[in-house]
Amino acid sequence: MKKRELEVILWSIALPGFGQILNQQILKGTLFIVLEFLINVQSNFNLAIMYSFLGEIQNAIEVTNYQWLMFYPCLYMFAIWDAYKDAGGGKESFSFLPFVFSAYFVTVGLIYSSNLKVFGVLLGPVFLPMLFLIPGIIIGLLIIFVLGNLKLKYNN
Repeated sequence: MKKRELEVILWSIALPGFGQILNQQILKGTLFIVLEFLINVQSNFNLAIMYSFLGEIQNAIEVTNYQWLMFYPCLYMFAIWDAYKDAGGGKESFSFLPFVFSAYFVTVGLIYSSNLKVFGVLLGPVFLPMLFLIPGIIIGLLIIFVLGNLKLKYNN
């Protein structure tokens, strides 16, 4: 991964739209930032983050508007992918899959975040979706690996 690609990924992780602005895509970046703020405010996500980091998971669950927060994982992962791609990354076949499966799995983690316990601990709407990011990335990479091997097998 080149320095430029890493830079836009890290800024996109900080706030969706920043990577696009670094890529000189001001309108697209502004749109992502506006959407991020809209979803964030409507879902009470910052409050949920605060409660989660304070260990007040039940309060985080209670303040979260899940109807709005369900939009966040796809917006977030797409903004990261888009910035990465426009910075010159993602040229390999199926390189989008870890981003897509991360969005899927984080969304599923969010769905179950109000009642799924991990080792008896309720992680809530911030930490459980973050935990679900890991299998999303792994499955996306595994699918790339399998598809790559199938391509090699059928091309030989």
